[in-house]
Amino acid sequence: MTLRAPAKLNLCLYLGLERADGLHEIRSLFCPLTLADRIVVTDADADELICPGVAGPNLAAKALTALRARGWRRPPARVEIEKRIPVAAGLGGGSADAAALLRLARDEVNGVAELAEDLGADVPSQLDPAFALVGGAGEGVEPLPAPGEFAAVLLPAQDGLRTAEVYAEADRLGLGRDLAELDAIAQELRAAAGGGASPLHYAELLVNDLGEAAISLRPEIAAALSALEEVGAEVALITGSGPTAFGLFEDIAAADRAAGALPPRYANAIVTAPEMSR
Repeated sequence: MTLRAPAKLNLCLYLGLERADGLHEIRSLFCPLTLADRIVVTDADADELICPGVAGPNLAAKALTALRARGWRRPPARVEIEKRIPVAAGLGGGSADAAALLRLARDEVNGVAELAEDLGADVPSQLDPAFALVGGAGEGVEPLPAPGEFAAVLLPAQDGLRTAEVYAEADRLGLGRDLAELDAIAQELRAAAGGGASPLHYAELLVNDLGEAAISLRPEIAAALSALEEVGAEVALITGSGPTAFGLFEDIAAADRAAGALPPRYANAIVTAPEMSR
């Protein structure tokens, strides 16, 4: 069985204050991308997860272990993940992989939604990859109509950034909005995006409050954003907690031209587009 695990793009991310549980409130527009990891599941003598090039704990492995703990009776499986989504890049690759395994067991295990919340803040939105307004710390997922046409150029950094470090830096810098402001922003986002418009039609709402913190930790991100603007990006931001910079363009052809015009140091640029059409 072959599964797809789409990356997610934060078209915006408004940051709230730290909650009692140590997490932060956010309001964000999540958009799944055609960029996706490929996961192959085959029968085996014992559960095994293989993810070449990724060292350390793997969220998909945690998902598999948690499913077994909840009584998932599928025969032992060999899970091979072909990483196409850059690691620790703010694109939700680990969460996407974990969510893909949860989807596989959704009809056979109770409480998969709760398990997704336990695994990580980005996992709930990846259970059913779709354009969505996301709130809470990531657990509040409100599906929206698919957006109008646009494409993106992603500029992954050589090294990833740990989400916790970026949030800690945001706290140090005194970033964060109160809950009333976040809720007002959510209303604006819902009104702007709820009709299926291209995000380029409400570009003024596309803001990432974590950008300042990410640039504070990795000043070279600022150069990537400038490079995207110089080749015509109508919006240039980081996605999630970074360090990936992205630029938005009217269509895939415009994004391809822009990627080709970038300086040679951005030869790893990725051209992608929204995953869904509904």
